[in-house]
Amino acid sequence: MSTLSLHSPLHSPPHGPLQSRINPTIKRAAALAVALLCAACNFTVTPPQRPAAVVPPPAAINSLTLDQYRSAVAQRIVERNPSYVLRGNPQAMLRSLVVVSFVVDRDGQIVTSSVFRTNGDDEAESTALATLRRSAPLPLPPSKLLNAKGQVELFEDWLFNDNGKFQLRTFASPQAQTIE
Repeated sequence: MSTLSLHSPLHSPPHGPLQSRINPTIKRAAALAVALLCAACNFTVTPPQRPAAVVPPPAAINSLTLDQYRSAVAQRIVERNPSYVLRGNPQAMLRSLVVVSFVVDRDGQIVTSSVFRTNGDDEAESTALATLRRSAPLPLPPSKLLNAKGQVELFEDWLFNDNGKFQLRTFASPQAQTIE
């Protein structure tokens, strides 16, 4: 029985040894695979760091005080904008729902306000923001609701009928059940 060597004349390629004919890309891929295999033994996954979130004071989360303050703010908006307020039940298919996010400081001033969610009705968005601005200054927020910056963030929904009048979700009547 005979054994053949890789260096025997029968197995040598006509243009040099086998090693010189292996594609350089394959060599790199093999080296990378070996390196990754070795690295896997010491491999750890570190999740990405999340940016520090602004944490509301514990007293502000789902507290009766927050609900009371939200109602006081809604009442101010309704009182300062009587010609825009819908009396009775909103229609079954609302024209628009505009959710506004706003920040109130310790003095009841609106620091920022913006449309958080909408169906794209520019007129309804403008009305919601304008009626909020006309309501300033808002009632003073309870100190236990204030964050480290001395502010509280609120959300309110303006529910618009086709006639452009609205109700705030805080005080909204049940919607009509049939489309007229």
